[in-house]
Amino acid sequence: MPLGSSAPLALATRQPSASYARRDPQGTVLYRVVERHLPAFIEHTREHGGMPGFVEDAFHDFLRCGVLEHGLCRFRCSACRCERLVALSCKGRGLCPSCGGKRMTDLAAHCVAHVIPRVPVRQWVLSLPHAFRYRLAYDHARMVAVFGLFVRAVLGFYARRARARGLQGGQTGSVTFAQRFGSAANLHVHAHVLVMDGVFTATDNGELTFHALPSPRDDELHALLATVRRRVLSHLRRHGWLDDSAADTDPIADEDPVLAACYRGSIAKLQTLGPRPGAPLSRLGAERRKGWVERPLGPLQAHIDGFDLHARLAIATDEAGGVGRLEKLVRYCARPPLANDRLSLRADGRIELALKTPWADGTTHIAYEPLDFLAKLAALIPRPHKNLVLYHGVLAARSKWRARVVGYRREAETGNEASTPTPRGARVAWAELMRRAFGYDLLACERCGGKMVFLSCILRRDVIARILARAGPVD
Repeated sequence: MPLGSSAPLALATRQPSASYARRDPQGTVLYRVVERHLPAFIEHTREHGGMPGFVEDAFHDFLRCGVLEHGLCRFRCSACRCERLVALSCKGRGLCPSCGGKRMTDLAAHCVAHVIPRVPVRQWVLSLPHAFRYRLAYDHARMVAVFGLFVRAVLGFYARRARARGLQGGQTGSVTFAQRFGSAANLHVHAHVLVMDGVFTATDNGELTFHALPSPRDDELHALLATVRRRVLSHLRRHGWLDDSAADTDPIADEDPVLAACYRGSIAKLQTLGPRPGAPLSRLGAERRKGWVERPLGPLQAHIDGFDLHARLAIATDEAGGVGRLEKLVRYCARPPLANDRLSLRADGRIELALKTPWADGTTHIAYEPLDFLAKLAALIPRPHKNLVLYHGVLAARSKWRARVVGYRREAETGNEASTPTPRGARVAWAELMRRAFGYDLLACERCGGKMVFLSCILRRDVIARILARAGPVD
């Protein structure tokens, strides 16, 4: 097993006279809730048809993630011979905050160092009507097609604006992050698209020049959203999604009835399992007399029949601190659905999730029944081996300009860890990603400050048991 499959989620350091543990995943609220209630959740769901195998596998893998008994790597300090044991990670998506944090950090570093050139970047966010989120969450190929329609409309919008300014043949590119979650751990399929805020043109000798374009106007954004809506509806109609004959059928419920129920409850913010199925989620801090409150549209935001588009955020990467802000934005787009520090256990046994920002009705926290919380987690787990990061335009793999675009204005930079020179196409070192994601330098010896050296990766349970017994008790 490669070294990159491990992560500093549970560490034990063995010294001549002491043993201790760090960053124990079993101490987190999420781990304790899943460990305690997963058997009852699986038993309940199997009584009603069962969950798809990839969902159950994701839960079981999460419970093994960061636990030394399920696999570990050995490191030894080259100076004082102190040893460190590092548990392997599950590398899962949609459930594990630690693995999600590593993936987020890795992807952000890669995009900033090797993909997005030093040109202005604008974020475009498309949200879809609830009825479409349900089907697209299950049908990955259709979700990719819908997001592709949106991105091509945005790239065409840039090309037309460039032609209006006399820039013929101008092209731009984008990185699309398909997200499946909202702030309340609800199923919310939407797209974050980072677009280079202008176009490239080529001279006769093949040299590229970037031309920044002014910020779009509100009326242009509304017209663009109307175009996207028309194309998406036409596409879904051609594939039979909007036929009257299909209105009374639910292929997801026919194939995976339990997962379909989790999807519906999560999208509608209703309880799926527990004492009150179908009831609204328990909102803390909400003013009941207000009911549902709609936020007014802000600048550079458009809304048409459940389709929502905003493009307010733009970053000039050539300005001071711009590269750092870009990396922060990519991390936001690639972040995992849950963070351990937003979860807490209430005295009544419910799980409390803190919202990143209060809702319009004043809600600051959501309280979940344990089984219903697991149902919400199940809805967020994507199918395995499906790509959730897509490249379009001049950043697409087949673009003849891609090699020149990704290196555009990328001179040697200092002062930003994302721009630290690395071999072309290489990813940031695994230990460095752990330092950025978790703030812990795995390769630094805590005893003498020396450098830890990798020794071996061990999967045999009997060998692991002997190593842990020799290391002494872990507190």
